[in-house]
Amino acid sequence: MRYISTRGQAPALNFEDVLLAGLATDGGLYVPENLPRFTQEEIASWAGLPYHELAFRVMRPFVTGSIPDADFKKILEETYGVFSHNAVAPLRQLNGNEWVLELFHGPTLAFKDFALQLLGRLLDYVLEKRGERVVIVGATSGDTGSAAIEGCKHCENVDIFILHPHNRVSEVQRRQMTTIFGENIHNIAIEGNFDDCQEMVKASFADQSFLKGTRLVAVNSINWARIMAQIVYYFHAALQLGGPVRSVSFSVPTGNFGDIFAGYLARNMGLPINQLIVATNRNDILHRFMSGNQYVKETLHATLSPSMDIMVSSNFERLLFDLHGRNGAAIAGLMDTFKHGGGFSVEQERWTEARKLFDSLAVDDAQTCETIAEVFAQTGELLDPHTAIGVKAARECRRSLDIPMVILGTAHPVKFPEAVEKAGVGKALELPAHLSDLFERDERCTVLPNDLKAVQAFVSQHGNRGKPL
Repeated sequence: MRYISTRGQAPALNFEDVLLAGLATDGGLYVPENLPRFTQEEIASWAGLPYHELAFRVMRPFVTGSIPDADFKKILEETYGVFSHNAVAPLRQLNGNEWVLELFHGPTLAFKDFALQLLGRLLDYVLEKRGERVVIVGATSGDTGSAAIEGCKHCENVDIFILHPHNRVSEVQRRQMTTIFGENIHNIAIEGNFDDCQEMVKASFADQSFLKGTRLVAVNSINWARIMAQIVYYFHAALQLGGPVRSVSFSVPTGNFGDIFAGYLARNMGLPINQLIVATNRNDILHRFMSGNQYVKETLHATLSPSMDIMVSSNFERLLFDLHGRNGAAIAGLMDTFKHGGGFSVEQERWTEARKLFDSLAVDDAQTCETIAEVFAQTGELLDPHTAIGVKAARECRRSLDIPMVILGTAHPVKFPEAVEKAGVGKALELPAHLSDLFERDERCTVLPNDLKAVQAFVSQHGNRGKPL
């Protein structure tokens, strides 16, 4: 399997090199040169498989030539063996044909664990084989950071620096990052928003001279391995509901477009998906594109669903690449227009093509709280604010009541007590046993200004397990 850049000017790489590269040298994102495709009979034969075995069958083509089957199977069994639910990603029914796919049974109670528990193990495997050491610099709007730290904290050959927007993540999200200590773990609170953090990460990949020879690795969803791991649970959910004989629709809370892009790939790999709904909050750049062909940057707002407080959706570039016939030069031009002009539209036929599969809805904080309260009153199920946005979008945008609708349950509600409290459901939230003392733990975090050079100097000074790089 070879991977190519969405901007067409970077060399094609194998899986191992893509894992370590993250962002392509031309600023683009890596995608498979040719997507594997499964027959309906092949998909049907996977019904009833344990999650790690299904994951092996779905992801195996992406790592062929880089990781032997026996090693990959072992990595996957270890990855999903740490989840607290035997089903790993159980489905919970809300009503007759509406389901929540619970993706929060991993160590940090968010869907990011599916990819980042795997990413940490893949990095350990590849770096040990190569005898290399790397630096991770990642940006988080809340959940990626803790999942990345949890997934990589035991990696012998990794130093990890996570940037989060200061005072713009929930207390549980922050503490899940800042209470894990290790010589190789560094939390940085940036006096800015998530887009500022994400831009610093991208700039650091573009010019890595501050590392003095060590290489950067991405843990954000620009890293192909993140997307690859998320494809699996679309197959898992569909197989539970009669797929592939029966088509399924999905509503996906998304800010950076990675999670829903994985669903798009699952469909292109042969899984019958009728509809993908982009569910987002007030920061609605993706909704404005899907509903009106306007991909225009606006002011970023803090909301009750902070993991979607994103205005520049990095993974959207991967979809644009396909919509433009995989023309790297066209994508490079679009991204340049966006960077310097703040927005763009695409040709009508390309936008129409996207709308054949995608619908969207932007949900504000008041509607989010109303949905949390409504679902709790109807079913007794308590949703986190991101999942509630997914439910609201599913109910507003659904094309057919006959087709099962799966809402991706992206996080445990205990991570967002402010939203639950504002919804007025009156249910006490308790942290799981392994996090029961979270609010009593010491924290370690460095607050830095919204300044790239200050951040890079900190990374350079504190890398290599506390020894300057």
